[in-house]
Amino acid sequence: MTFLQAIVLGIVQGLTEFLPISSTAHLRIVPVLFGWHFHYKGYDTTNDPGAAFTAVVQLGTTLAIVLYFWRELLHVSVAWFRGLRDRSVRGSLEYKMGWYLILATVPIGLFGLVFSHQIETGARNLWLISVALIALALVLFWAERVGTRSREEEQINGKDALAVGGAQVLSLVPGASRSGVTITAGLFRGLTREAAARFSFLLSIPAVVLSGLYELKDVGKGGPGAGLTGVALVFAFIVGLASIHWLMKWLANHSTMIFVYYRIALGVLLIVLLSTGVINATK
Repeated sequence: MTFLQAIVLGIVQGLTEFLPISSTAHLRIVPVLFGWHFHYKGYDTTNDPGAAFTAVVQLGTTLAIVLYFWRELLHVSVAWFRGLRDRSVRGSLEYKMGWYLILATVPIGLFGLVFSHQIETGARNLWLISVALIALALVLFWAERVGTRSREEEQINGKDALAVGGAQVLSLVPGASRSGVTITAGLFRGLTREAAARFSFLLSIPAVVLSGLYELKDVGKGGPGAGLTGVALVFAFIVGLASIHWLMKWLANHSTMIFVYYRIALGVLLIVLLSTGVINATK
């Protein structure tokens, strides 16, 4: 991987992490469309930057979330720790939100450990990614049609945490999109688009941090080294922060249909390219 490729992939991560279009899929697709072939010691030439690179670079966009929501995260953290000792705090939204985030993170943590090998290998197949892009687009479209969008962030409860946390497990499939499946689940639960997005972003912090730390040990082992991974991470943080600002403003006045159309178009394009032999699903 070159310095320029690391910058491009960092920008791609920053642009796509928070939009419901799957950053993991784009990190897999972009090198294929550009015809990039990475040469890693001990490995055959590949255009897949690898699961470890993807997971660690996502820490950059997680840092962007922490910076954007730092006040809310501080209030939740303080209330949660205080509530462990002080019963009077346990009725507050901030204390409950701390437990909701923990509860919603358990499913993806368990499934991520059990299916880590499949995620790093077969699940990154472009056929699977193309199908996942289209399938989630249809589900998101359905959520837009039937969701009441009548409940705000203050009305989130334990059932919402279980539903959204359970849906987050689907994000282990590249192409599904972590923000996509969690926002979709939030819409099905009757949350407003803004509330669903805010809970989705907060929920991503423990999941992505755990994934990134787990994969950190594999950086440089048959993939980009720590230096190039760090470059991509920095650009992912900068672009990701701008992406959050844009998406939160967009969802205040628009639906997610633009992402539905984009996902379907990209999925169809991949299927055509794969079917005609222009690109390879695994190399």
